[in-house]
Formats: sequence, structure tokens, C-alpha cells
Amino acid sequence: MTTRTTAPAPDAVPTPDTASTPDAVPTPDEIYAYVRARESGARTYATAFGQVLQGGHGARVRDGHGTEYLDCLAAAGTLALGHNHPKVLDRVRAYLESGQVQQALDLTTPAKYAFLSALYEKLPGTMADTFRTQFCGPAGADATEAAIKLFKTATGRRTVLAFHGAYHGMTTGSLALTGNLDAKEPVASLMPDVHHLPYPYDYRCPFGLGGDQGVRVGLTYIERLLTDPESGITKPAAVFVEAVQGEGGVIPAPPEWLRGLREITARLDIPLVLDEIQAGWGRTGTMWAFEEAGIEPDAVLVSKAVGGGFPLALLLYRDTYDAWRPGAHAGTFRGNQIALVAGAAALEVLAEEGLVEKAAVKGELLGGLLRRLALTRPEIGDIRGRGLMWGIELVDPDGEADALGARPADGDRARRVKKACLEHGLLLESGGRHGAVLRLLPPLTITEEEIHAVVGALEKALVDCA
Repeated sequence: MTTRTTAPAPDAVPTPDTASTPDAVPTPDEIYAYVRARESGARTYATAFGQVLQGGHGARVRDGHGTEYLDCLAAAGTLALGHNHPKVLDRVRAYLESGQVQQALDLTTPAKYAFLSALYEKLPGTMADTFRTQFCGPAGADATEAAIKLFKTATGRRTVLAFHGAYHGMTTGSLALTGNLDAKEPVASLMPDVHHLPYPYDYRCPFGLGGDQGVRVGLTYIERLLTDPESGITKPAAVFVEAVQGEGGVIPAPPEWLRGLREITARLDIPLVLDEIQAGWGRTGTMWAFEEAGIEPDAVLVSKAVGGGFPLALLLYRDTYDAWRPGAHAGTFRGNQIALVAGAAALEVLAEEGLVEKAAVKGELLGGLLRRLALTRPEIGDIRGRGLMWGIELVDPDGEADALGARPADGDRARRVKKACLEHGLLLESGGRHGAVLRLLPPLTITEEEIHAVVGALEKALVDCA
């Protein structure tokens, strides 16, 4: 792989007086500088990457200078089939040339029928017989907002519960459920009556216990809070939870904890909403991340990979909560037709290529290689994940360990390692507490050879930043 060049400094931004003539083709550096000068300060991935993303195929992307990278970001898990999967592209081309509508609000179309038919075949247990669908705006946060609104309407309650480390979106309602304080503190007012509960983060157990004991105490805490007449928290309209926290640091919930949470919420008549926006659609080695626990939630939030690479979000929910009247929830781009076509094609590919089952097998390989790497790198505090969703928590190896042996999180090191990974041809993201967790979300189509290359590049970056 070639060495990438550095992006131009802000003072190199083209102005109307110095920009290229209309017939000239701007260079990658000019493109990057122009866009950087005009986009908001909320840029995240673009700031870390610092290059123009020119093209991609499968698990590989290239920048405007021709440098190739292994893509373990995959648009935050959106590209489950990688870049430009041929079957998805063929279906989209055929649809665009068919004369069918490109947008339809919530009108019935053949594309919607085909997508829903394929989707409902993938719902476990009794869900296919008892669940309704609300197509939302194109982002995962739109599905979160729809669920908040639906369950407040259906139950007549106002309180909503989420968990420490949660990520449910950046709109004001979904941000209220999100755990990250950096994003919340600058906003003067968010949705009220939201409370956060301890999540089973084994490496940094909120109760200082870890293991089975931490799970038992966590469930006891939740049950006592929900049944205590003086807890200060009124009966909630819903509990929102991720089976595997993504942005929170790739933290899988133990199956026994999820089963316990489902039992408590069902017994107390509290809707349980599973956020599968990032962890679903085969990512964790099962079609839905909650399937490992053998539970059925009351609602599921779906987006990212569901649209086959195109924007799509939906809320699946038990029909007993279908309390909306016509027009109660609307949006111009709900159920985008192109995304429905691409999503149906992606479901076929998942089945034909056995990608969900392969994700579990490839995940064993990737997890094993990462754990082997951790044996030689003291700055790796914890390795965790499921399927093709993994987190590497970096720590200060010289810092004082807590009672469970966890050393202080090292977000600065994670930022340096992430940058060094780019120099070795690897694109990934960081997250978790203090930004100290390197996150791997490769396409499900990644090969075993590419998995070995990913870990090799990561090892070189860790050595560079030692």
C-alpha cells in the first residue's frame, strides 16, 4: 500500500479568486480543503481521515491519491456487504430504469411489499405474526424518536429509561437517551423524565464486582428501582437498550442479563425496546443481536445496514401497542423506495452467501487474533465483541489498577493509534469511555486474509505509538 499525503492546512482553502477555472478538475487536496472550510464544526469521521474518499469495493477503499485502506469502519456498520456489492447495484440500476416511482411517502408499492416480505421472514419467534412496521425518516435517530413517541402514546406514561454508555442518536429526544455527556452538555434543554441505569460493563463493572455477581446485582438494582414506591422514578413508557453497545465501547450484554431484563420488564408491564441499529442485520453472528439471549422484545429499532447501503430506518413493534391514528407520525422520506430495493437485495445476499453464519466464524478468527495480540501489548486492557463487531480498549499500562484489575483508560493513545492505523492502510474508529476503545466494524464480506491484514496493521500502529 502507498503512503498517503497530508491534507492541506486551513489557510490553503481555495477562494473564489484563487480557485481553479470551471473547466479544471480540482485536485483531491483542493476538494478536501474546499469542503472542510464550508462544513460545520460537527465533522467527525472527515476530520480523523483527512482525505477525499474516492472509491471502494468490498472491504477496501481508496482515497483521492490512490492510497488503499482496509475499511473497518464501513460507514459505522452501514455497509454490511461492503462497498458496491454487484447484486445490490444491479437491482438498483434495474429499478431506476423500470419507470417505478422513486418516492412514495407511505403509499403501497411493489418495492415496499418485496422488502417487507423478505424482512418478516427474518423475524424470530412469534414476531412475524405479531409485529407492525413504521417506516421512519432515513436515520437511526428517527426510529428512536418514533419509538419514544409511540410508547408514550400507547402507555400514557412520560418516563423513559436507558443505560449508561447508551447511544441512540443525536436528535434531541434520542440524545436525551444517549449516555455521552460531551454531546449533551452544550445543549440547553433535552427531553425530560429520562433516567439512566447501569449497563453490564464487565471490564469496568459499575458495582465493582464483575462476572455473574455483577449481572445479578445489576438486575436486582433495576428491579428494586422499578418496584420501589419511593424511587423517584414513575413507571416508564419504555426501556431502551442495546444488546451490544456500539458507540459506548463495543460492550456485549451477557445473555443472562438480557433475559433477566426481559423478564422484569414483561412482569411489570414495561415495553422493552431493543436498539439494533448498529448491532443487527447479521453484524454479531446472528441476524439480530438480541437473538443470542433467546428473547422477544416489544420493539426493535432498525437502520444502517437495513437499506443495503442506502438511507432507511424503521421501527418494528408489537401490534398491541399500535395506538397511532392516521397521520400521527409522518415524514416525507419514510420508506425510501431505492433503499427498499437495495435492502431486499441485501437480504438475498445474506442468505445466498451465508454471511450471517460466516460472520460468527470470522468473528472467532478476529477475536482470537486480537486476544493473541493483547498478550504482547500491555496497553491493551480489554478485548471484547461478537461476530464482526469488536472493541480494543487501550489503557495506561503504568497506571494504577482498580479492584478488578482495570487500568485507566487512555484516550490519547487511542487517538494516536487510530491515526497510525491510517499510515498502515487501516481505517477504523474509536469510541467508548474517554474515546479509548478502538472499534472494528468490517463488512461481513471481509475475507480471512483481510482479517489477518487488519490485525497486522493494528499491531504495527500499536508499536509505532508505544
